[in-house]
Amino acid sequence: MIRYVCKYTPIELFAGFGVSCKPLEAMASQYPDADRLGHANLCGFGKSVIQAVGDGDAEELVLVNCCDVMRRVADIARKSGKCRFLFLLDLPHEDIACSRSLFVREILRLKDAYTRYSGKEFSVERFLSAFVPEKKASGTYIGLVGARADASLAAFVSQKTGYPVENHTCLGNRFVPRPEGTGDAMWDAYAAALLAQIPCVRMDRNVGRSALYHDPQLAGVVYHAMKFCDFSQMECNEALASCSVPSIRIETDYTTQSEGQLATRLEAFRETLDKTKEPPMKIRDGFVAGIDSGSTSTDVVVMDQNQTIVASVILPTGRGARASGEEALGKALEEAGISRDQVARVVATGYGRDSFGDDQRITEISCHAKGAHFLDPSVRTVIDIGGQDSKAIRLDEAGGVVNFAMNDKCAAGTGRFLEMMARALDMDIDQMARMGDTANEKIVISSMCTVFAESEVVSLVAKNKDVGDIVYALDASVASKIAVLVGRVGLTEPVMLTGGVAKNPGVVHALERKLSVPLAISPYGATVRGHRSGIVRLGEMTGFPPWENFSKTAGKLFSFLPFVIIIRVLVAYGS
Repeated sequence: MIRYVCKYTPIELFAGFGVSCKPLEAMASQYPDADRLGHANLCGFGKSVIQAVGDGDAEELVLVNCCDVMRRVADIARKSGKCRFLFLLDLPHEDIACSRSLFVREILRLKDAYTRYSGKEFSVERFLSAFVPEKKASGTYIGLVGARADASLAAFVSQKTGYPVENHTCLGNRFVPRPEGTGDAMWDAYAAALLAQIPCVRMDRNVGRSALYHDPQLAGVVYHAMKFCDFSQMECNEALASCSVPSIRIETDYTTQSEGQLATRLEAFRETLDKTKEPPMKIRDGFVAGIDSGSTSTDVVVMDQNQTIVASVILPTGRGARASGEEALGKALEEAGISRDQVARVVATGYGRDSFGDDQRITEISCHAKGAHFLDPSVRTVIDIGGQDSKAIRLDEAGGVVNFAMNDKCAAGTGRFLEMMARALDMDIDQMARMGDTANEKIVISSMCTVFAESEVVSLVAKNKDVGDIVYALDASVASKIAVLVGRVGLTEPVMLTGGVAKNPGVVHALERKLSVPLAISPYGATVRGHRSGIVRLGEMTGFPPWENFSKTAGKLFSFLPFVIIIRVLVAYGS
């Protein structure tokens, strides 16, 4: 069986030999052989091919020289000796007359190579019978474009967005009509048909890709960018700017280890699509409960139908999201003096929201947007620096999410980053927050990697650099990382900063310098994210005016929450 990686591969040719073909693009959790044999900066897909060769899953392999990574993969695969047949197809990056002539020669070179390798005879009849009609999407769908995405990622996008997905990445939208004529004319027509497909991102003239963004059945676009794939990174902004439908950028390293972060992005994207804009639910009887399952703490608020908070509990997320949520909810119900059967609706948000399987879940993206809009309806950009991730959210006049961006698989630019750096400097996070507003010496620290940054800090300490200067540089590093997120969504003033890091004046001022705009800091924004999320959403679900509901319930919440718990919330979200 021939394994192939590109839609320009002439797979019908192998049907002429009576040989089947199968795509090679499955993600894995890790690529140990590829990490050992290849360069660290090979993209994840290149590593997956090397790993498949090492595992004996690609003994007959056709690669395409679409980028330098594929050339290096071919070198490593050839040197491994594990491919009985390996062919590197020279793909023209233009669809013009001389390119088609070149591609005909390349197709025939492949045909001759396989004939010599296999000893099989080529049948024109079998070749011509291998062409299949074009498949058209029926109904609205999400277009998955950009860097290569395998079937599992496409299925995950479909699951989280609630729409069918058309995978338009490297192997997607392949349609090659049956060539007419015989002899040389047939091969000319075949090469022309292969090159006339909707161009991939690697084609020099890829304006034809605009067709992917203007299909009337297209409900939204998910652009997949892959770490170390320069071509997808370069095309992304231009592609999304040309979309007339909601769009989002996601990034992976082509492993299956990104599902947690991707889920939040995709579910928040779903909330922006018209399909999910359901009318508020009217709950006339009983109680409603909100659970914010965060990485550090789990918060539960129970309200009655009169918008009155009857119980509120905050517990550490120590025993897992589900167990902590159930424990917190149980304590809240006990505090309220009601049973679970009296709760008409439970809403979950935060990273652990999927653990509950309750009536409805909502992402923290939407919660932040609505909360910031309540605190200041003029706000158009929200920056949230949380413990595990950071977000930039652009709002419309009604507080709806226009666009958002989150940090990728790295703690740089998050509260965790600051916590780790504080530990490296042998201080707590509060001490660190009181430093770094000024500097006597300019120091630059990496904003790309927490591990590298920690190593840099240790080196600076060893050189007896002033701690205040180091903290100043760390704050600037965080600001640089956040500025990238803000740039992705487009900075629109006024800008509000939420999350515990909003209490850190060094970071606040570093951000203001980096963005050249003042930041609005709400006293609530830094302390009640979890409660605000649950309460606001609860208000919407019950059909109560959400912001009136928030105002009333937030005030009551602060009135009875013990001071020590407020401090715990501050610490949790500032870490």
